[in-house]
Amino acid sequence: MVFSSTVFLVYFLPVLLLLYTIVPQGLRNYLLLAASIFFYSWGAPRFLFVILGTTLLDFFLVSYMYKAAEQRLKKLLMVISISINLGLLFYFKYFDFFIGTLSSLFGVGYSGVATIALPLAISFYTFETVTYVVDVYRGKHPPQENFGNYLLYILFFPKMILGPIIAYHEIASQLSNRIANEKFALRITGFVRFSIGLAKKVLIADLLAVYVSGVFSPEIRDISALNVWIGAFAFLLRLYFDFSGYSDMAIGLGKMFGFNLPENFNNPLTSASLTEFWKRWHMTLGNWMKNYLYIPLGGNHVTVKRLLFNLWIVFLLSGLWHGASWNL
Repeated sequence: MVFSSTVFLVYFLPVLLLLYTIVPQGLRNYLLLAASIFFYSWGAPRFLFVILGTTLLDFFLVSYMYKAAEQRLKKLLMVISISINLGLLFYFKYFDFFIGTLSSLFGVGYSGVATIALPLAISFYTFETVTYVVDVYRGKHPPQENFGNYLLYILFFPKMILGPIIAYHEIASQLSNRIANEKFALRITGFVRFSIGLAKKVLIADLLAVYVSGVFSPEIRDISALNVWIGAFAFLLRLYFDFSGYSDMAIGLGKMFGFNLPENFNNPLTSASLTEFWKRWHMTLGNWMKNYLYIPLGGNHVTVKRLLFNLWIVFLLSGLWHGASWNL
């Protein structure tokens, strides 16, 4: 179920908004959790229990880690939790890719026996579970005591499909204090933001997608250099307005249901350098890579060789995060 679909716009969202308005304050998190589970089940019901199971395991592992007296035990539990989540991500998203690559390198026949179906939004959900265990381990925030609230943090439907990626400490207080953002003005702001995002997606990105498909159609064998450049620029705009539109819709939906989600784009196409572009495009992914990968590797307080290695690791994993394939 995508945000621009008829099912979402005509049925799911209006009904949920109506129910959210009339249910008591103390039940709104449970309503949003039920709606998020339904939303996820609509697109990938077979993987729901995988996420529920790993989320439950993480919840108890992190709680036990927080209470552990010995630092070695705390670190061990953190490593176990992260390993489970990254292991699932590797299995579902990258196992087939690496096995196929190794088979090609060594000339071994490979029939794609893995051909593993990819759970919906597993990359986003995995990165957020990692932020939870690391934030608690670092002492940024105590663990969530209510499993329902933690599950809502993981499954909250507005950010489930395409983000933004939310670090646990950015939303922890909002999960328990639901009154702070329950304002009519915030809901109107959220509705306007959602509408802008919907327009970006439907009126710009989808129309550009049709044009780009026509320009780069395999059936077209004679195309001028000018049309190629125009098509490439149109593809860039289509990618931006599609992703930015989804982010706007997610942030708008969050506000409509009492959550302030972090921004994901800051006019990246007006950047004056590649460095600035990197900081403005998919900002929550960049922040995740910085805080949970680059800085733990040593950041820039290292030798030049180690700095280059750290940057190489960050960009390599950023590329793999976007997709497991050789684009040759």
